[in-house]
Amino acid sequence: MRPDNDGAVNQEDSYLHNEIFPELSSLTPAMLSWVDKNSYDIILVLNKDGRFIFLSESIERILGFSVEKMVGEKWYEKTSAADALFIKKNFNHADPAQVFSINVLNDKGIYIMFECTIEKLVDKDEVYFISTLKDVTDKKESEEMMIRSEKMSIAGQLAAGIAHEIRNPLTSLKGFLQLLQAGLTSKEEYYQIMLEEIEKMESITSELLFISKPLTDNKKTEAINEMIEDVVMLMKPQAKLKDIQLGFESEETAFIYCDRSQIKQVILNLVKNGIEAMDQPGTIVIRLEANHESVIIRVIDEGGGIPSDLINKIGEPFFTTKQSGTGLGLMISKQILAQHNAILDITQNKDRGSTFHIIFPVK
Repeated sequence: MRPDNDGAVNQEDSYLHNEIFPELSSLTPAMLSWVDKNSYDIILVLNKDGRFIFLSESIERILGFSVEKMVGEKWYEKTSAADALFIKKNFNHADPAQVFSINVLNDKGIYIMFECTIEKLVDKDEVYFISTLKDVTDKKESEEMMIRSEKMSIAGQLAAGIAHEIRNPLTSLKGFLQLLQAGLTSKEEYYQIMLEEIEKMESITSELLFISKPLTDNKKTEAINEMIEDVVMLMKPQAKLKDIQLGFESEETAFIYCDRSQIKQVILNLVKNGIEAMDQPGTIVIRLEANHESVIIRVIDEGGGIPSDLINKIGEPFFTTKQSGTGLGLMISKQILAQHNAILDITQNKDRGSTFHIIFPVK
């Protein structure tokens, strides 16, 4: 609500508060004005054409725009084209309040990340859309920092297995070079073997660098089979150190709309957890299943399993069943999956171990 210069309440704002927000009608104009100016969220009301008819004064403090200039503007002119298109396609007029992540321009032309809640309201045959914008920039940066930290932690833990795997081809290369230096005649055959050994090392190091890359948000349609095969290749050295066989089973190629780097991070986290949970030699199987409703990745280990009373706590920050764990790996995995509208489910195996189910809905 915005009082006029003489202290009277603006009639349009009064209508909005009394009719659209009846629960606020009992508050005094001074109280409403204080809430309006000090709110950490931006409150918006739009008409059926998508034009602003009410904006809380917090928009000036957070985005730098004056309320007067914004009234009558179209909402999709202040957000990124991709976000505007996504909301138009996915907003369900029959559902209650819906939440979207959107990038909104401030007065300096910089995009700020907001959590946007939108609800449709019909009043006296008029259609309105009520929305709140919550600035989640700090939350987003904290999550990205945690994911980067977890990536570097994983890279460090993989170092022992990778060093072991790279040392073998290096030993072969050294031996062949010594033979060539000694004047070996049949060189072509050894050149080919040396190239194959170099390619092995190159593939391992490139995957390690991929895992350590900064977090991105580049979603596109990806072949999930290829991503799992990359993770298997990267994790096999670490599994081999504990005499664990790592396998991948799939009857068909499946595609999902995702950020390749982030989903590989999730699969890698689950495989790493399975390896750490197994104190004896055994098998970890990654199984891919697809149908018309979902794409499911199952990571099946033969570890000690998770007690049924603790399964619901898995994924909480700093809750872990490992002595040296932090619990952040699974928490970050759940956050990544939530950004992809996917879920992580955990079940106990009948004999031993646990199965982690990553479920992607098929749109």
